[in-house]
Amino acid sequence: MKLTDILTLEQWVAFEMDIHKRSGLDTNVFGTDGIRITDYKQWVNRFCPAIKADDRGQSFICAVAHMNIAEMARQAKEPVIEECDAGLLKLVVPIFIKDEFVGAVGACGLLLEEGEIDTFMVNKTLGMAEEDIAAMTHDIPHMPQSDVEELAGYIREQLDRILAETDPRK
Repeated sequence: MKLTDILTLEQWVAFEMDIHKRSGLDTNVFGTDGIRITDYKQWVNRFCPAIKADDRGQSFICAVAHMNIAEMARQAKEPVIEECDAGLLKLVVPIFIKDEFVGAVGACGLLLEEGEIDTFMVNKTLGMAEEDIAAMTHDIPHMPQSDVEELAGYIREQLDRILAETDPRK
């Protein structure tokens, strides 16, 4: 079962846009392989594009965070709220049809309430100067834990509604 068996790519993009508009987070739907299924991209800060522009950032920060947190969400069958290694909020909500894991919704790019950028780790991973990191991250907003939990609930409710309406296995 693929995500495009549930909704069209255009419908998944509309879902991603709705979550972004509601939360201010960069939002993507991922297949079971951890790869985004749409081309929709809405950067929420200046820091993330700089990390992803470097293969080391994409490989050792973004991809690793998504794979680890998505696996936690898959195993728990529940949303997981964590931070990537750079210190940014990462929310993953798994998508199941009955007991089959078919993908996940990921949202990221802001800081949790008490979160902070790990400038040391980013400097060591990418060689990016700590001053440059600070310049790109000083204005990244913090998101209260309660808002992230509310968003996770909203995403879960929307997925439940979508799956109830479109489950091809009925």
